[in-house]
Amino acid sequence: MSKEISKRKVEGEVVSDKMDKTVVVKVTRIKTHSKYKKQYKSSKRYKAHDQKNEYKEGDLVVIQECRPLSADKRWRVIKKIK
Repeated sequence: MSKEISKRKVEGEVVSDKMDKTVVVKVTRIKTHSKYKKQYKSSKRYKAHDQKNEYKEGDLVVIQECRPLSADKRWRVIKKIK
């Protein structure tokens, strides 16, 4: 009995493709301040696996959580949006 675990998927922009088989993806989220209720942007950069080196800087992509692939790479690029 294998149980499928849903893994997180997020959209972001490729900001660096200088490494081999790795891209850096910047994910921007809109958060709301708990006290003042003002919305603000917060961004985080993830290193994602790109097996064929097909994604370039400026591409909008979807990344998915996966097992650890290196010391700081825990995401895999699924598809290109634009």
